[in-house]
Amino acid sequence: MTDLTVAPVRGDPALDGDHERLAHIVLEGFKPEEGEFVSTGPSVVEGLVTGTAVRALCGKVWVPDRDPKKYPLCATCKEIAESQGWKVPAS
Repeated sequence: MTDLTVAPVRGDPALDGDHERLAHIVLEGFKPEEGEFVSTGPSVVEGLVTGTAVRALCGKVWVPDRDPKKYPLCATCKEIAESQGWKVPAS
């Protein structure tokens, strides 16, 4: 099972473009058919609590700090997730 989390981006839209105004999907890890959970990087919760940067499926790196439900989902993240057959979280 793959753990996906949607997280918003913080930053200056004038400096970084539309990716600042989107919610992105973060792959936090996966569980192989046999074995324990394998982390693929910091979780969104870890980023919120400790200020650790996370990486979205589209490659965007940022420290999450906003409610992702207030932003449209990044089309690139959604396309990548769906191409892997993953259930895409609601944005």
